[in-house]
Amino acid sequence: MATPRVAAGVLLVLSALALAGAEDPYLFFEWKVTYGTKTLLGAPQKVILINGEFPGPRINCSSNNNILVNVFNQLDQPLLFTWNGMQHRKNTWMDGLPGTQCPIAPNTNFTYKWQPKDQIGSFFYFPSVGMQRAAGGYGAITVVSRLLIPVPFDQPPPESDHVVLVGDWFTKDHEVMARHLDAGRSIGRPEGVVINGMGGKDLAAAPMFTFEAGKAYRFRVCNTGIKASLNFRIQGHDMKLVEMDGSHTVQDMYDSLDVHVGHCFSVLVDADQKPGDYYLVASTRFIHDARSASAIIRYAGSNTPPSPNVAEPPAGWAWSLNQWRSFRWNLTASAARPNPQGSYHYGQINITRTIKLLVSRGHIDGKLRYGFNGVSHRDADTPLKLAEYFNVTDGVFSYNQMGDAPPAVFGPLHVIPNVITAEFRTFIEIVFENPEKSMDSFHLDGYAFFAVGMGPGKWSPELRKTYNLLDAVSRHTVQVYPRSWSAIMLTFDNAGMWNIRSNVWERHYLGEQLYMSVMSPARSLRDEYNMPDNALRCGKVVGLPLPPPYAPAR
Repeated sequence: MATPRVAAGVLLVLSALALAGAEDPYLFFEWKVTYGTKTLLGAPQKVILINGEFPGPRINCSSNNNILVNVFNQLDQPLLFTWNGMQHRKNTWMDGLPGTQCPIAPNTNFTYKWQPKDQIGSFFYFPSVGMQRAAGGYGAITVVSRLLIPVPFDQPPPESDHVVLVGDWFTKDHEVMARHLDAGRSIGRPEGVVINGMGGKDLAAAPMFTFEAGKAYRFRVCNTGIKASLNFRIQGHDMKLVEMDGSHTVQDMYDSLDVHVGHCFSVLVDADQKPGDYYLVASTRFIHDARSASAIIRYAGSNTPPSPNVAEPPAGWAWSLNQWRSFRWNLTASAARPNPQGSYHYGQINITRTIKLLVSRGHIDGKLRYGFNGVSHRDADTPLKLAEYFNVTDGVFSYNQMGDAPPAVFGPLHVIPNVITAEFRTFIEIVFENPEKSMDSFHLDGYAFFAVGMGPGKWSPELRKTYNLLDAVSRHTVQVYPRSWSAIMLTFDNAGMWNIRSNVWERHYLGEQLYMSVMSPARSLRDEYNMPDNALRCGKVVGLPLPPPYAPAR
């Protein structure tokens, strides 16, 4: 999966539009989404394919490109795609979650249109309905800087730009997994790990990547799994971290890196070892019955097999926490814009509100549920954003049924569509607290945030003195270690309905998510787009007249 690669489904690039100064360039994709059979861990199973491929086509684009993806749903179930890490400025309509969009019905199609507006970096997409994410259907999104924006590691540029999609893998069918969860049972532990859609003996059949001695290579690594954190390493080679979740980082060296569910990073690797074959390894972390997968990197012309001596991943999560503390934002580098990243002084902004989200677990009618602060989310028949836009929220959801802090005394979990509001353009602190014995990972759609602190135990205001208020990495996903907390800060300046969720998909499915409604009081196109003409309708909004459009931007 190296650049240049012509992703299947790219029909045309209308760069002439940009040259004429009319619009940013357009990239068109056409995806036919089907089931297929693949043998990943020694046994054939049903997976979700895009144009016959798993992983799906790589979306390789530049900042601000217009991306159009025409999705033909040839499954026997409704389908949505979400674009993990894409901020969709003013355009919550294309976020691809059940709370923002009606699903694409079987044997129909829908065209997504979105921009990586002022974004660069490494991301991925995946199907978001039910447990479909466990069946594949995911692929990489790589966003490069515009030509005039300097890249802090591009002199000279890497020889190749590789994508490595690593994740745990379950051999159960995704519909069986959903039925288990609906019946109050767990999905258990993963059976293995896959790398770029391959697992087991298939990974050893041929080299996945080729090195030329003396060259440097970029690897964009994303954890596309549904449960397990992974440790990533390349036998005999150090890695220079250069980018994380769309931000340039201080370029420190590592011999291995933990990558948590939903998280992406980029490393540069020098081909500076004795020519031969070397293992690229991804191993599960923090779970019993550890699993691992190893692909092969071959130096050109080599016939020397890889050494069987492969370093084990570090033990425990204290090492992982300390590694996280070493990550720093590159304050002098430009990202998608010419101005340096560090020109945004987040640590000098006053916090206007603190939201503490305590992971809640309980049983309803004997069946396990998860949530935040005693509220377990369920999707409504009418997508929440549509109900809000058409002003028909009665009977669909009520705002702010969950408090900003956990209740003093927990009763039974309250299972409802969980929607809270944030005042437009306010700077808010969110603290995630995980009392469970297992890892969690959280994602916020529509935004990047500053992961300013994390640590063991329970959070208290005094722990703010431990925050990094200078150069915490701006990112979209943050891990929370067992019986620990993590704190993030951000300005809610992107109007829309945005999902805050656990990336551990079993917990997400069982209600560990909510939606943040951010509305601009101006109702202006300066802040949010109107519902697009091709938007699907379902539930209470079928047949309703359109509400008054937002006012033109001034």
